Amino acid sequence: MSQMKMTDGPVDWECAHCDTPLSPGKVSLDYMGSRFTVELMRCPTCGFVYIPEDLAMGKMAEVEGILEDK
Repeated sequence: MSQMKMTDGPVDWECAHCDTPLSPGKVSLDYMGSRFTVELMRCPTCGFVYIPEDLAMGKMAEVEGILEDK
């Protein structure tokens, strides 16, 4: 699967746990035995990953539906 890009512009998100600025990074997502590598904003200190609502309710929900139909 091709990589998804979260945003085209700068984002000023900070980790609520570490107070560290989030930065783009590759993240592995697992669902129903399938693994996908995507670039998302993540905390370089604790590994927290931010998944924006539009991605979760859009593309990710679409992929979940496809995998569940298999």
